[in-house]
Amino acid sequence: MKEYLARDFVVTLPAADYIARFRDADRIAGYCRTCPNYGQSWGCPPFDFDAQKYIGGYATALLVATRITPATPGLPLTAARRLILPERERLESRLLDMESRWGGRAFAYVGSCLHCPEGSCTRPEGKPCRHPDRVRPSLEACGFDIGRTTSELFGIELRWGFRGQMPEYLTLVCGFFHNATDVKWNG
Repeated sequence: MKEYLARDFVVTLPAADYIARFRDADRIAGYCRTCPNYGQSWGCPPFDFDAQKYIGGYATALLVATRITPATPGLPLTAARRLILPERERLESRLLDMESRWGGRAFAYVGSCLHCPEGSCTRPEGKPCRHPDRVRPSLEACGFDIGRTTSELFGIELRWGFRGQMPEYLTLVCGFFHNATDVKWNG
């Protein structure tokens, strides 16, 4: 029996609409600054690029919310990483493939990078990223409100662990901004 069920929900809308309705860069940057990963990973702020320019110039935003429902309810919160990791790998691989195929800009899931062993990012040492061809910031890192995104665009309320137990489901959000006309999500 599989440990979890994962389901992708996809929404496509004009990028300018998504930026106008769901980006609150100053407020979200304040949350980022309180995170222990702030400045510790190449996928997290502060960035050496202008986020407004980074997200600009694209016609379409394709957003994906992946809901991961554990097969066994009440798992310890420490099991979340084990359930999230294969989905992150699947999502990020697909996003990089989409960039390669259609151009555009991929936005990965928030958290530590997948491409270096945990705790070995070169950023805290002031060295360049080992994998700049694969590391992508999250939508949150670029100022987007993911709680509003999931509730208003997908009808999914974010859930949080309680008393050391995982919630009934976990939600990963990623995206792809592009100018192509034939982009399909085949997660």
